[in-house]
Amino acid sequence: MEKEKFDLFGYDIFVSEDHRFGTDAVLLARFANPSPKDRVCDLCTGCGIIPMLFTALKKQPLITYGVEIQQEAYDLFSETVELNGLGEKILPVKGDLTKDEELLRVPREKMDIVTVNPPYFKVKAGLERLSQQQAIARHELMCNLEQVIRAASLLLKYGGSLKICHIPERLTDIMCLMRKYGIEPKILQPACHKASDKPYLVLLSGRKGGKPGLSIEKPVIVEEVNKELFGDRY
Repeated sequence: MEKEKFDLFGYDIFVSEDHRFGTDAVLLARFANPSPKDRVCDLCTGCGIIPMLFTALKKQPLITYGVEIQQEAYDLFSETVELNGLGEKILPVKGDLTKDEELLRVPREKMDIVTVNPPYFKVKAGLERLSQQQAIARHELMCNLEQVIRAASLLLKYGGSLKICHIPERLTDIMCLMRKYGIEPKILQPACHKASDKPYLVLLSGRKGGKPGLSIEKPVIVEEVNKELFGDRY
């Protein structure tokens, strides 16, 4: 595995050709907005970008677990945590969220927030253009949407929130599955590359045991977020 270090607002994060991150992760970290007292678990964490963004954006929770099934991504995440001296705040977990015995490495029904940037696409054509690691991250080869939401429900305490980002065409599936597993959709925020564009991503927050009632926020504009965070580098 060839790895490289990426400067994340003053922190070093290890990435590789197969395990990188994009704007979606930044948007989800901002949307999740944890407090210093929260216990958080990030599912499908990859190289650990969401937990590291919490730290870099000054939104450090009490503790953040990051669950990842792929060994290479888990190794990158673990090295990042060690390099930055964050072992007391961020705990990498090597595990398969579809297997309850492995998910138990995270305290069940204790999380205030579960975040997830899951594989967006069902298993279909196009996989031949990706490496195996990239295919697992983008397509539902190792876990599907229902398994992700079920896992989140098991980890969340009553009143805790699931924060998920996904493509708009899967929004109905997400909402139906949230309700199936006792998580009520509460806040929906579309994301657009530019103000004139249609949404390419949706950010959805649901509360475990929450009452019905959905609030739709104005779209977040990626162009504006990039300028806010990266300034002259954008």
